[in-house]
Amino acid sequence: MEHRIVGPGPYRATKLWNETVELFRARMPLRKHRCRFKSYERCFTAAEAVDWLHELLRCSQNFGPEVTRKQTVQLLKKFLKNHVIEDIKGKWGQEDFEDNRHLYRFPPSSPLKPYPKKPTYQKDVIKFPECNDPPASTSQENIPVRPVVMNSEMWYKRHSIAIGEVPACRLVYRRQLTEANVEEIWKSMTLAYLQKVLGLDSLEEVLDIKLVNSKFIIHNVYSVSKQGVVILDDKSKELPHWVLSAMKCLANWPNCSDLKQPMYLGFEKDVFKTIADYYGHLKEPLLTFHLFDAFVSVLGLLQKEKMAIEAFQICCLLLPPENRRKLQLLMRMMARICLNKEMPPLCDGFGTRTLMVQTFSRCILCSKDEVDLDELLAARLVTFLMDNYQEILKVPLALQTSIEERVAHLRRVQIKYPGADMDITLSAPSFCRQISPEEFEYQRAYGSQEPLAALLEEVITDATLSSKEKKKKLKQFQKSYPEVYQERFPTPESEALLFPEKPKPKPQLLMWALKNPFQPFQRTRSFRM
Repeated sequence: MEHRIVGPGPYRATKLWNETVELFRARMPLRKHRCRFKSYERCFTAAEAVDWLHELLRCSQNFGPEVTRKQTVQLLKKFLKNHVIEDIKGKWGQEDFEDNRHLYRFPPSSPLKPYPKKPTYQKDVIKFPECNDPPASTSQENIPVRPVVMNSEMWYKRHSIAIGEVPACRLVYRRQLTEANVEEIWKSMTLAYLQKVLGLDSLEEVLDIKLVNSKFIIHNVYSVSKQGVVILDDKSKELPHWVLSAMKCLANWPNCSDLKQPMYLGFEKDVFKTIADYYGHLKEPLLTFHLFDAFVSVLGLLQKEKMAIEAFQICCLLLPPENRRKLQLLMRMMARICLNKEMPPLCDGFGTRTLMVQTFSRCILCSKDEVDLDELLAARLVTFLMDNYQEILKVPLALQTSIEERVAHLRRVQIKYPGADMDITLSAPSFCRQISPEEFEYQRAYGSQEPLAALLEEVITDATLSSKEKKKKLKQFQKSYPEVYQERFPTPESEALLFPEKPKPKPQLLMWALKNPFQPFQRTRSFRM
């Protein structure tokens, strides 16, 4: 009776629904039952279904041991409404399932939920200002892009160091970053960091990027108190004073020896009911409707606690500041109440921890559209939030540092060499386009070799260089670009042809040794007597 772990990604709620339905239909024990003097084969009672499914959900790592029997009954009601089960007379479509001895069975086929089709959101290309960018008021739309063609002279300037010359440099001051530029940097890098933590190829199916407000991210990072709670600029969006006082009362509940504690019985229950009523009537959950899929996707990382905390940190940065503040105060109150052993019971039927989760889970996370597992998913998320709220509601320091360094880099003065910016004026900036892996490998292998080969030919054919200077430059080129050099001179013989050896002069014949070379040989007189 094992549940397959459904990791982060799009349509996670639908995947969990289908997984639970398949396990329930495949493994729920079926047997003969009698009802009103009649026998029914392959069926089960409502109480048996609640027992079995409750145990399945509690043992599943996708839901956890916090699932209550009441939540299991709610899920079975949805099973009956969606024709996952039917009563023995074939009736279904209503949520009238009760935890009793009524008999139910499986229909011949139980339809699984299809994955919803969401519109594909177009990715916006974020371009940061450079030193030679035109003013912001200049329109860049519908301007043809001319491809950059680099001739050998440009490559000579760029790679002049490799052949022994160091050009003069110059300082280039960037245009000042606007507020919109900084906001786009925060938004793009935050979403890229979230995508990396979730391990997804894209956030399109999980999050509508156009609804992410970069101002919210920046406000949640910098406008905080010493305790890390968001400070709102608009005081009209604060919690009502009476709600905040009630939350402080329960969060700082004194022990029985404190004379300031109210004396009438049940006071703490009335205060808790006041808080629950306020949060229960919010128009939108604290984690917002459009971030529902993102938070549900993060639930797939709960087995990796450190990664889950990191992902929740980033998702909570995307919240409106007033929502983040309400969430911080609520989670702090819930955690303190659960840890306070002096707190009287707030409900007779539930423990304090279970009561906190059941009361506030729906006001924290729920879907705008009807999702059949949203109650179980919300309870799972709130439980994890309550256990790790201090870490989750912190600003991720690594993300903040990387973004600040990026902004500082774009504002920093640059040192550029002649030819580094190609010394040409284009009518419009060049934009990136996606290429295939095969094209990338080809460009990496051959894209830079053609200009280098042209540069080598110029050195070879330069008649102004002496043989000694030319050999020196070729030796430096061979050291810097051995592959290009090897292709031009595959053998030592081909290299030797560039510097042919001068013919050595033949030694002159010693003609003086032979005064009469054609005179016949004459025998000399002997010295013997």
